[in-house]
Amino acid sequence: MPVYNKLVRDRIPEIIRRNGTKCSVRRLEAAEFEREGKVKLKEELAEYLEAGNAEQAVEELADLLELIYCLGEYHGFSKEELDNIREDKAERRGSFHERWYLEHVNER
Repeated sequence: MPVYNKLVRDRIPEIIRRNGTKCSVRRLEAAEFEREGKVKLKEELAEYLEAGNAEQAVEELADLLELIYCLGEYHGFSKEELDNIREDKAERRGSFHERWYLEHVNER
């Protein structure tokens, strides 16, 4: 019997059961969710870093984005508010579209 002990998407238990397999789940308390959300972020980031092509990469980015939105809600911010914060920061500090790579800064 495989043991997973990890945060999964909301419909995963339903999908497992629909396939005729039993599973054991429990709802995480708030502090557990934050901790396990961070673990899941690392897992999804590792999967993105290991992606072999653009299609796999974008699937993993979508997983990261879903998790980021859920963690944002946990911290009291809606998806829209998180996007507004992102847009404001992009306006003030820029985005990453130009692909600048800072090599060094001369000390005064």
